[in-house]
Amino acid sequence: MIVLQNTVISDDVRDKFFVCNLEKCKGACCVEGDLGAPLEEEELPLLEQHYEKIKPYMTGAGKQAVEEQGLYIKDWEGDYSTPTINNRECAYAVYDEKNMLKCAIEQAYIDGAIDWKKPISCHLYPIRVTKYDGFEALNYDRWHICNTACSFGEDLGVRVYQFLKEPLIRKYGESWYSELEQVMEEELNTDKPQV
Repeated sequence: MIVLQNTVISDDVRDKFFVCNLEKCKGACCVEGDLGAPLEEEELPLLEQHYEKIKPYMTGAGKQAVEEQGLYIKDWEGDYSTPTINNRECAYAVYDEKNMLKCAIEQAYIDGAIDWKKPISCHLYPIRVTKYDGFEALNYDRWHICNTACSFGEDLGVRVYQFLKEPLIRKYGESWYSELEQVMEEELNTDKPQV
């Protein structure tokens, strides 16, 4: 366990390897699971503000899901998430010409229509953040649908925290990430057998 400022980070974030391999998984994380993408409370007004510009990128079924369920839903624990289509894929997910799932929100961002990339929970995946009083826990979410991402990351020598550099900076800032890198490198060098 790594304690850094107001975060507690599981060792797996340092030790495990990961690089998304969309060619293999086809964006399965946008379909699998009990709910849509987790949303932070501060993201709800962003979704409201940008929805009209996101809407043209969505599928008919996605738009219908939003019409029926709303831009987001509140679950039984009081947490927010995106609505889903028939309890399957996220309402904001779209299939491309290769039958890979992509994000309508992110596509609107890439095209310059909005200035919000996508929900931070999606950007940070496979890290899941749990909020507690005074700190946040960052845990690596192991899931069989990401097995190819784990082996791809291992082949490339890219660890979870390295793969997620951009979203971690987006969430916690440059100085936090610099400190994280330093701590991770020190710990990894300590773990190496002495010659």
